[in-house]
Amino acid sequence: MSIPYGKAPKFAKSHPKPINVAISDSSIEEFKQLLHLSKLAPTTYESLQEDRRFGITGQWLKDAKEHWEKNFDWRASEKNINSFPNFTLPVHDDDLDANFSIHFAGLFSEKEDAIPILLLHGWPGSFLEFLPILSLMKQEFSPDTLPYHLIVPSLPGYAFSSTPPLDKDFNTGDIARVMNSLMTELGFGNGYVAQGGDIGSYVGRVLGTEYQACKAVHINFCIMSEPEDTSLEVDSRERQGLQRLEQFRTYGSAYAFEHRTRPSTIGHVLASSSLALLAWISEKFLEWTDEDPPLDVILESVTLWWLTETFPRSIYPYRGTTPPKADFTHDNPKRYIHKPLGYSWFHKELAAMPKSWVATTGNLVFHRQHTKGGHFAALESPKQLKEDIVQFVEQVWKK
Repeated sequence: MSIPYGKAPKFAKSHPKPINVAISDSSIEEFKQLLHLSKLAPTTYESLQEDRRFGITGQWLKDAKEHWEKNFDWRASEKNINSFPNFTLPVHDDDLDANFSIHFAGLFSEKEDAIPILLLHGWPGSFLEFLPILSLMKQEFSPDTLPYHLIVPSLPGYAFSSTPPLDKDFNTGDIARVMNSLMTELGFGNGYVAQGGDIGSYVGRVLGTEYQACKAVHINFCIMSEPEDTSLEVDSRERQGLQRLEQFRTYGSAYAFEHRTRPSTIGHVLASSSLALLAWISEKFLEWTDEDPPLDVILESVTLWWLTETFPRSIYPYRGTTPPKADFTHDNPKRYIHKPLGYSWFHKELAAMPKSWVATTGNLVFHRQHTKGGHFAALESPKQLKEDIVQFVEQVWKK
């Protein structure tokens, strides 16, 4: 008996294997023991600054560690994850002659004309970000009325997807090729829509410019340089967004420089301590959001990363930001999207780019500005992002 929303279309080339997320008891016990033995840093002037201008405070990390040890329940997180269909699917990449096992959560529709939508996370996110949107869809539609096939993969190196090849370089373009193969194997080679934020937005842009099957792209992140045309209109909110971006580049981007220049070193460091991993990632959840997320939301994400050894496997895309061969940019002329492009602007996004600027990077046919929400839009503002995606798809999809 198939689970609700769990039946792939009959025209799928390959049928995914349903999985139940269940981390072993021994892995969880090891995690708890290592966490208990992890030392907190001594108090410093910097760690006492409540405005977090030097990073997370010592008190926040101390309290989070205590809650993580005594109250956080990973099994409850697993129960929530498993309330959605989860799958793995083998994907062979001909260009690299490499085999991948790609994990994805998703909702399959029973409607013959359902529209496939690929939902792409970024760093330090995961498929967990999109579960609130899947939940909203489940509340609104049954399997026989759902208008979409919703596919939420773990990118290669993240969570339950396999690691990129150890003997070959791997970059954002390679991710896009694997994601297109995933959608093709699921039977969506005739057309799908891609949506993404952060790294997922770059992957979506590559899909939109290089793969015929990707018919339209919606993004909520579009970091770029100022266009040459200085006469482009920028409203007051957008100017505030540009000011936040400059502040981020000056005071908040050191992590990215480490990721792109010394990924092996920082990978070893953060793979050795769950508490260090919490410090590194929680800073982003606290600084890049409009409002601080609940502590359990942060701990759920970091626990997933720890138990699946995601961090050292996940930061390879940052090497694509290193000159002179940087391919990790939205204003690269070869990445101009001629297909329909949608953009959702969120108030506290790290790179809340003006509509007029984004329009120089593609055929912008949909734009919406939101007064709340930040970098993790799918997690922070699932209702708003869902509505934007639905309206964009309804506007651009040809029946």
